[in-house]
Amino acid sequence: MQPTELRKMILVVAIAAIILAIGAGGVLGENSSSCGPNFPAACSCGQEMYESEMQYVVNCTNAGLVNTSVLEFMPEQVEVLIFTGNRITELPWNVFGSINNYKQLRIVDMSSNHIREIRGKSYHHVPRVERLILNHNNLSISRYEDEVNHHHPRVFSNFINLQSLHLTDAFEDNSSPQLSEDLHDIFVNSQLVKLQKLHLEQNEITHFKDRNVFCDLPSLRDLHLGDNDLRDLNFEVRCLNNLRFLDLERNKFSFVKPTDLRVLNELEERPNRTANLIVDFNLNPFGCDCRTAPFRAWITTTRVTVRNKDSLMCFHSTGHVDAEPAHLLQMDMGQCADAIAAAATILNTAEDEPHYGDPEASHLQPQAHISGHTATLIFLLIVLTMILLGLLVALVYVSRDKLKYMITPVFDNVAKKVQYTSIKDEDCPEVHV
Repeated sequence: MQPTELRKMILVVAIAAIILAIGAGGVLGENSSSCGPNFPAACSCGQEMYESEMQYVVNCTNAGLVNTSVLEFMPEQVEVLIFTGNRITELPWNVFGSINNYKQLRIVDMSSNHIREIRGKSYHHVPRVERLILNHNNLSISRYEDEVNHHHPRVFSNFINLQSLHLTDAFEDNSSPQLSEDLHDIFVNSQLVKLQKLHLEQNEITHFKDRNVFCDLPSLRDLHLGDNDLRDLNFEVRCLNNLRFLDLERNKFSFVKPTDLRVLNELEERPNRTANLIVDFNLNPFGCDCRTAPFRAWITTTRVTVRNKDSLMCFHSTGHVDAEPAHLLQMDMGQCADAIAAAATILNTAEDEPHYGDPEASHLQPQAHISGHTATLIFLLIVLTMILLGLLVALVYVSRDKLKYMITPVFDNVAKKVQYTSIKDEDCPEVHV
């Protein structure tokens, strides 16, 4: 056989081998997964680079799953779970199984799954999870949303080591106005005492009805509220003694109230703080008018670090000769002396209420917020008391003849004793002194 023919034959055999290998791989890929027989082929499991280090990752991105049953069969060495882009409207009890204990699992990403409800017992056996990501879902956590009660106050109670909670665009559109109260109830009952980072961006939040919504997160350091519809700081931050970053980018602030500026100053100037407070007001629609002047003056004098302050812009009112936005720090405040002076008075006036986090004033702090559950309990107690009183009155009325039969002899006996005593007194001789 000629060398040329031999080379052609070797080439043909090699090509055939490659084709067979690809075909075999495709057949196997359709019916198996590196995670085991319970997982679809779209899922992968194994060591891979995640956040600059090798970790054992279970990845079921866009796997077309409609339930979480495969999560009961994850390899026990899993460190990172990426379960995104599926269609799971409700998380059942014991998502990770009733007997499994994934001791090395630290990160759980369940974003973009169309999740509407997370049951109170969905997450068990998550003792070491430090980060939970639920971005871009349709969560309902309200007890008032519809005929179904979606409110489960202890939904995160098993995440005893949770440090980072991501809820960006996590709630359904047009969420209940009670969102802040429902969140506060969850934070209280889940006892997230180690939580350091909370993301609530893109949730169409206009205000917080419950000012103390974040006050039961004692370790909170970073609070992200960007891309919402907030117009003022109507939530308490002085209870967050460890807060170092407050993100208020892309909201609806047209100006910042002097009282809100004072609150930020009070938090920053607290003597037992360990980190400088940073706030970000970038990309808010500030007006180029005297209402914004106190904020403009505060930026240059406060000890609070205002991130991106050189990028802050303000906008002129409709019909102004200059329609272009201007740099806020370059705003002419010549005609705003009165507004600045009034704001300075507020900034230099301490509030009467005690400072949160001051041990010496802890006994003066206002009572904790009464949750909806407590109010409901009080109402039920009042109703039960009224019902018991009604039943007692009805019982007396129905048994009136029997009670009369029992009580009449007693009254007659007492009357006879009184009459006998009166006769005896009349028989006694009168004593003259």
